[in-house]
Amino acid sequence: MAGRGEITDVAWARIEPLLPQRDGAGRPWRDHRQVVNGVLWRLRTGAPWRDLPERYGPWQTVYRRFAQWEKDGTWAKLLREVQVRDDAAGTVEWTVSIDSTVARAHQHAAGARKRGTSPRTNRNDPAAVARHEALGRSRGGLTTKVHLAVDGRGLPLSIVLSTGNTADCTMLPAVLDAIRVPRVGAGRPRTKPDRVVADKAYSSRKIRRLLRCRGIKATIPERRDQSANRVRRASRGGRPPAFDKTAYKGRNVVERCFARLKQFRAVATRFDKLAARYRTGVVIAALILWLRTDE
Repeated sequence: MAGRGEITDVAWARIEPLLPQRDGAGRPWRDHRQVVNGVLWRLRTGAPWRDLPERYGPWQTVYRRFAQWEKDGTWAKLLREVQVRDDAAGTVEWTVSIDSTVARAHQHAAGARKRGTSPRTNRNDPAAVARHEALGRSRGGLTTKVHLAVDGRGLPLSIVLSTGNTADCTMLPAVLDAIRVPRVGAGRPRTKPDRVVADKAYSSRKIRRLLRCRGIKATIPERRDQSANRVRRASRGGRPPAFDKTAYKGRNVVERCFARLKQFRAVATRFDKLAARYRTGVVIAALILWLRTDE
């Protein structure tokens, strides 16, 4: 029986066959389920790895497994496989909502050494290090933005990080490019949603042109200043962009997804120095949201 916050029997039955297995050489691995539950405990509480309860085994083992599966893509593979299965079953709703949320960085998240630079360069150029590890300085201190594309049920299809002071509209192409759901059997992965729903932060001619060129319907409200400028230019301002009010009512699914992801305290606040480690935590939290649809 699963404890509070631990992976359920139904969810474990789905992901266990996808986890790496020993080839017979070396010492046997500690039980995968025990380790995964340890990772979930840390993600849910935001506590330091060293404070991991003894029932999950040595904290070094749990952290090494977490880091190893981040490097070899195991966590990303698990998320991709549950997406593939739901898409094959026809349950993925391809009206996609896009938005971002800001996560405050704890003081422990600062100080990561920039790859390819000497310690002297690292100390003398903190702004470069902040950009490299998706940390941006704003009035609230160091922050990281999590950009999501979610399907019509509010389940993440793509996850992209940026510095906290990055404009949302500049990241939309990267968020769209990160949508990639392979097919079961032959065929190219699905990368194009039917419709993109976003708020006024994404209202620009460049974004509307991009979506139109890709054959994606856009439901993005026009900003007041853009509307006034179009009216002022009269016939030269062109027609107002199409806007489906009914479709826009479903945009709140991305806000609800952020609320559920931030129930994991290590997602709501960034404790990881490396952006790759923090993003992996978001991926695992997203995986849990997908697995909960079976329960």
